[in-house]
Amino acid sequence: MVSASFIISDNPYEELHHALLKAFYYYRCGMELTGEFAGPWMHKACHTKKGLVIGQEGRLLDSCGGWHDAGDYGKYTVAAGKAIADLLLAYELYPKAFETTMPIPESDGITPDVLHECRYELEWLFKMQDIETGGVFHKLTTLNFPGLAVMPEDDLSDLYFSPISATATASYSAIMAMASRIYKPFDDIFVKRCLNASVKAWKWLEENPDVPSFNNPKEVSTGEYGDKIDCDERYWAAAELYRTTGETIYHEHFQQLFNLEFDKFALAWADVGGYGTISYLLQDKIQTVPSLYATLLSGLVEVAEQLVDQSREDGYNLSLKETDYIWGSNMVLMNHAMQLLLSYHFTKDKKFEACALEHVHYLLGRNVLDISYVTGFGDRPVMHPHHRPSVGDDVIDPVPGLVSGGPNRGLQDECARELLHGKAPAQCFVDHQDSYSTNEVTIYWNSPAVFVFSHWVK
Repeated sequence: MVSASFIISDNPYEELHHALLKAFYYYRCGMELTGEFAGPWMHKACHTKKGLVIGQEGRLLDSCGGWHDAGDYGKYTVAAGKAIADLLLAYELYPKAFETTMPIPESDGITPDVLHECRYELEWLFKMQDIETGGVFHKLTTLNFPGLAVMPEDDLSDLYFSPISATATASYSAIMAMASRIYKPFDDIFVKRCLNASVKAWKWLEENPDVPSFNNPKEVSTGEYGDKIDCDERYWAAAELYRTTGETIYHEHFQQLFNLEFDKFALAWADVGGYGTISYLLQDKIQTVPSLYATLLSGLVEVAEQLVDQSREDGYNLSLKETDYIWGSNMVLMNHAMQLLLSYHFTKDKKFEACALEHVHYLLGRNVLDISYVTGFGDRPVMHPHHRPSVGDDVIDPVPGLVSGGPNRGLQDECARELLHGKAPAQCFVDHQDSYSTNEVTIYWNSPAVFVFSHWVK
């Protein structure tokens, strides 16, 4: 057997890290992607018209900007929350990984490009906050998904703001508080805008303590991003506001929310308690309750220990159980690697770092299918993602740097059911544009990968 070709380098993940981050530029909505920055994957400006607010007849709002969420052209607040949190955390913990310019149109050699890119999304998110109430609209989409070969500029259906939700408002409050802290060395005016937006959203949360979970309006069939509980999002928002402002009231809310039942260490778009915990652990210890700090740190390390134990039992040194091969299993994979690296950050225990690296190897091809789940990278990369711009353009190669969803034992699309029936969970993947349940791409599958690879960029 002959090995695949590979490069020996002191900094082997730099180019890949660069591409994983540049992918967010390719997700941009509302502006032309020119050949100068997008290469052959350029396209015209899209989705520039105003959107209608569902339930408020005749109300039109500016909807332009931000990132397309996934293989479709919807834009979702809770999805944006995870994606921005991962990128800002990556910059906060690994700033040297972002010293190289991508470039993107905003590149100036002063503000790191990761912050320019996040700001493009944050500027759109400002438009998602209702100026009258402070609440945040759950999502902005057309009523139905466009065809798979429709390019962004050809998706001309009307856009709709779905109603305000507590999960969207709390996630928004959290990331705006986080942004107001991270951008402080670069733009005082923007910092104030972010903090004011965060506080306004928090006030809405205080005034609306018991809000039903979000469900799609009856006329809307795009991704729902529903969530049965919002206490984890509120916990995260309280943590970020306390860390940013130092105000006792947010600390008190954080402690109260800690006593509720939810996962304090999860890093998924629907389960964001881990972001609140990490924010608190990154707080100046003098400003924390020692017993609470110790409980959270030991809980985080316990999760990492369990991931290490699971990896030792797996033939590919992987922490995924059979039940983890779900829609977006590669997000689960990278979230686990994040948890391992965060535990390493606090403990300096090398076993956590080593285990996280095994997850990197799996993503790039050391898996049962011998496939790299990142477009444009590896000996046998994914070539046919469920991603409308990659399908609709005339370029053979897909947009590079996109993380595919990965094996999904649920077989939730016709293509997967036809081709994968009877396969083991880790084999339930097909590199086909019609397999949206295994081969779609999203901003919040790329974002934890950016965090993870940042750890190894010199």
